[in-house]
Amino acid sequence: MKTITPKRVAVGVGKAAAVALILMWSLVPIAFILVSSFKPSADIFAVPPRLTFAPTLKHFVDLWAQWRGFFTGLLNSAIITAGATLLAVVASTMAGYAYSRFRSPNMAGTALFLIAVRLLPPIVITLPLFPMVNWLRLNDTHLVLIILYATFFVSLGTLLMRTFIDQIPRELDEVALVDGASRMTILRRVIMPLSAQGMLAVAVFVIVFAWNEFLFAFIFTSTRAKTAPLFIAEMMGSLDAFDWGVLFAASTVQLLPIMLFVLLTQKHLVAGLTGGAIKG
Repeated sequence: MKTITPKRVAVGVGKAAAVALILMWSLVPIAFILVSSFKPSADIFAVPPRLTFAPTLKHFVDLWAQWRGFFTGLLNSAIITAGATLLAVVASTMAGYAYSRFRSPNMAGTALFLIAVRLLPPIVITLPLFPMVNWLRLNDTHLVLIILYATFFVSLGTLLMRTFIDQIPRELDEVALVDGASRMTILRRVIMPLSAQGMLAVAVFVIVFAWNEFLFAFIFTSTRAKTAPLFIAEMMGSLDAFDWGVLFAASTVQLLPIMLFVLLTQKHLVAGLTGGAIKG
């Protein structure tokens, strides 16, 4: 049993204080948005802040009446996020399997290339892509954002999936090959079920990124594939004659689905991110 000393107590208090500060930094702005979306307009920026107020749904009603397109943007965001997640998870799993099972100097070099590309700022990649997207007539489509979002996370997803697949015994592949299974069959029936937590971790990263992404959507969409963050940016641009409560209501509607998703999947996400480190 460890002896409790003043030094240990001080370290424990310091860690607790650091965690509390991080939580406050992260949660206070979110709490302000959520609470403000239910406050009467006169109480949102009241000084001193009013902790007691009569909750109202007026801002959400006004959001529906004044910014009907925002909900179309939410639908576009959902379609693009689902497509990008599916594409990124499948591509990352297949690439991770290749990197895990077929080792060579050339493969190692391409892995370094994946990391290097991932470190590039998105704007550096976006500007050269714009004329190509126009030439392919993919501008203002769901498909262009699905491809871009998936591509942006394939590098990280591939490295994560390789770590997971490395923990799966190669003997399983060999037994399946002896039984006449193809590589695709092994991937689909052996590798993917055993690396499901890693696939979920990749999916969470892509979902959070794609749901909130602004730069790619701003450059490559205008009307048909316009996502929810772009509508929120438009709201902020019209604040001279705009109700802040409607902006907070839109932010709450856009924020809640992703928050609930992360809370529901956090157990599997943590297991997925740590699984490769504790197995084997």
